Amino acid sequence: MKVKRRKIPMRMCLGCNEMKPKKELIRIVRTVEGTIEIDLTGKKSGRGTYVCKNDECIEASIKENRLSKALNTGISKETALRIKEELTNL
Repeated sequence: MKVKRRKIPMRMCLGCNEMKPKKELIRIVRTVEGTIEIDLTGKKSGRGTYVCKNDECIEASIKENRLSKALNTGISKETALRIKEELTNL
């Protein structure tokens, strides 16, 4: 009898563009109201993107405007700093 292997959902990191298991990444969401939040549950509604937990990927996603392009919205410097601080404190 063959054992079925469960499919592991893969997502691409916005900073390093590597495919990684979804559980290893952090989800950032633009909610319906237009606010940008970190989604640790992965269940918030809105447009989302994924970032690795290391500082280089977080920095690259913010510095090169990848985050604003992925979320289809402009991101102020204050919001970018808040997101960066929240991600580094996790």
